[in-house]
Parts: sequence; structure tokens; C-alpha cells
Amino acid sequence: MATTENTVNERPLAGVIGYFDQPSQLIDAMTEVRKANYQCFDAYTPFPVHGMDAAQGLKRSPLPYVTLVAGVLGCTFAFSFEYWTSAVDWPLIVGGKPFNSWPAFVPIMFELTVLFGGLATVGAMFALNRLPNMKRKIFDPEITRDRFALAIEVPPAAVAQYKKFDVAEATEFLNKLGATGVRTVYAEGWF
Repeated sequence: MATTENTVNERPLAGVIGYFDQPSQLIDAMTEVRKANYQCFDAYTPFPVHGMDAAQGLKRSPLPYVTLVAGVLGCTFAFSFEYWTSAVDWPLIVGGKPFNSWPAFVPIMFELTVLFGGLATVGAMFALNRLPNMKRKIFDPEITRDRFALAIEVPPAAVAQYKKFDVAEATEFLNKLGATGVRTVYAEGWF
């Protein structure tokens, strides 16, 4: 019975990766891996595969809502600031326009909407996605050229205390799901 203590040449075990021929096979395999209660797994594809998020059990990102709220705040701030400057702090009649000439405010309102929305989006991406992620994953850049791969990774110590990772069990599971090839991957270095 192999566990996370397995090492090859002093390199710790990173996980098991299985290759599939079709995206539909990969989606079915992702669903089964999730049902089998593997906590750490990911898919690598040469192009976006619709339905992958649902198969993996990923929730919708709150990022669009962060962007919307920040954009509305930027627009509101721009209008409020321009109104205050034009009508309250330094009221001048220019060309017979009223103090609250909102059509003249539109370019600045648009710019601050984009600025606030863009900055909030970048900040939220770092916060929500925990960027920068310096942890080395099971990834070989050549996987995404022409193959569909499903990687079952060794869970972190906090998760691993509940269930030990068994290489033989994960390999057999991927083969049973229809993988055309299965490899064991070790940390540090490509496979």
C-alpha cells in the first residue's frame, strides 16, 4: 500500500495524472473523481471545455460582483465630485449651462467607472485566487498541446490527515475511468 511517504530519489510524491482522448471522457472522469471524495484534483486541456467547472464542483466566482460594485462606486464618486466642484465649491455659469450639467460630467464618470472597476478586479483576483501562487503544481506545459489530462494530487497535510493518498488506488481508479495512460508524478521537476 503506497502512501504520501513514497519518494523517488528523495523527491516527494506529487500525485497521479491520467490522460484522456476526448473532452467528454475528461468531464465524466472529473465528475467521478469528485464523487470519490478526492480533495485535490485538476484538469489540463488544450482548449476551454464547457461544463468543466460544474464537473469539478467549482462555484461561480464573486469577481463580477466586485467589479460591478467598484464600477458603480467609481461612477458615483465621479458624479458627486464633479457636482460638488461645479455647483457647490466653485459655481460658475459657463456658456449658460446650469451648475448641474451632467452631460459634461459623462467622460469623467466613464473613466472613473473603468478605473475603479479595473483596480478592484485586479485586487480581488489577487485576494480571491490567492495570487501569486508559488506552489508548484503537477503541470507539464506539453500536456496542453494535444491531450486532456486529469491530475489527482497528494492533498496538503491538513487534508491528508483524514485519508491517506494511495498511489495504487488512484492509478487503478483513473484506469477504470478510461484513461489511456496514467503516470505517477513526483515534486520538483517535470515528468
